[in-house]
Amino acid sequence: MVRIALITVLTFAVVAMAQVTPNNAGARNVGNGQGAQFITGGCVNDADCASGCCADASGVGVCSAEAAQFQNGKNGCGFVDPNAAATIAAAEAQVAEQGF
Repeated sequence: MVRIALITVLTFAVVAMAQVTPNNAGARNVGNGQGAQFITGGCVNDADCASGCCADASGVGVCSAEAAQFQNGKNGCGFVDPNAAATIAAAEAQVAEQGF
């Protein structure tokens, strides 16, 4: 019984500490500045996101709701990707791979 509870607590801790990563389905909206990216999609700055919030998730931009900008390891809105050109190129390659 105690082992099951310990495993449950450890599993919860690992899930709670998981890093946020951008959803690849929105790759075509990364870096276009049109405000069309959905929450959890990648971004290089706030202009990409429909919510107006590109949150820093350990050096990676993820569109977020303003109310959730500090959840799951995110460091708040206003992220500007210092490697925007590389991020956009990777997103374009993802779009080519997806075919949409």
